[in-house]
Amino acid sequence: MKVAVVGATGMVGQVMLKVLAERNFSITELIPVASERSVGKKISFGGTSYTVVGLATAVAMKADVALFSAGGEASLKWAPKFAEAGTTVIDNSSAWRMDPSKKLIVPEINASELTPKDKIIANPNCSTIQMLVALAPLQKNFGIGRLVISTYQSITGTGVKAVEQLENEYQGKKGEMAYPYPIHRNAIPHCDVFQENGYTKEEMKLIQETHKILGDDDIRITATAVRIPVVGGHSESINVQLKKDASVFEVQSLLNQSPGVTVLDNPDTNTYPMPIYAEGKDEVFVGRIRKDFSQENSLNMWIVSDNLRKGAATNTIQIAEFLASKGWI
Repeated sequence: MKVAVVGATGMVGQVMLKVLAERNFSITELIPVASERSVGKKISFGGTSYTVVGLATAVAMKADVALFSAGGEASLKWAPKFAEAGTTVIDNSSAWRMDPSKKLIVPEINASELTPKDKIIANPNCSTIQMLVALAPLQKNFGIGRLVISTYQSITGTGVKAVEQLENEYQGKKGEMAYPYPIHRNAIPHCDVFQENGYTKEEMKLIQETHKILGDDDIRITATAVRIPVVGGHSESINVQLKKDASVFEVQSLLNQSPGVTVLDNPDTNTYPMPIYAEGKDEVFVGRIRKDFSQENSLNMWIVSDNLRKGAATNTIQIAEFLASKGWI
């Protein structure tokens, strides 16, 4: 299979290459693609050196599938050109997620919605993916009435510039700032840009994408997204009100049987999910499952996952694996 990785020199693109190799994805030809300033650079994959090409060149090379992680502007301009050339695009940006003509896919939840005609497929926001891998089984079995979401997000969600900012601050160096404030020894309640309603774009993604993926606009959702000085993954505190009552044991048992989920939940042994456990792994880790005694049919949960893997690269490649299993790419 001829596979293009668009944004191959970026943080997510590099993880995509790693995950493609780890999962032994069937590749006959790799096409690493990046912006003009990276054209001509060399990338090593599977013991072979590949030359980075530009977007126009990549379109002409007619890949079977293009895994995009190059930002919304590039995706809006170039994804349709790849699709017109017969390439199936799986896009990591927010460009196509809320387009009613495009599917928003988490394979464990709604891969069955895909058809051979879907040439541009949207990968959800990283925070949304990990949350819904854990919540979709609850919705299916008990129904969900309301969600109160608080996220504690890794700086890797912002990119290399944020990682460099934290490293500089840790070492006491001055440098370029990815955030309007220091992130070292700090928590910034500001992920993405503020909207007119007072919420950030990240918070609204959690609301809107959840409605679309679960196919239920009646779920009442509110969200607060916070950036913290962590590298390993995103953490989420979720308060979920179910439509039918469920015991903690029932929820734990259900999640233990759910694909992509690992339950780490034993207060007696201080067992609970943390980013240091999630980093470099593909699972969504769930713990601190407990009753909310202030409200009927309600639970609190703590959900952690590596945002660069399941939240981005791995989810994208799992979509490609599903398409390949059907013979559609």
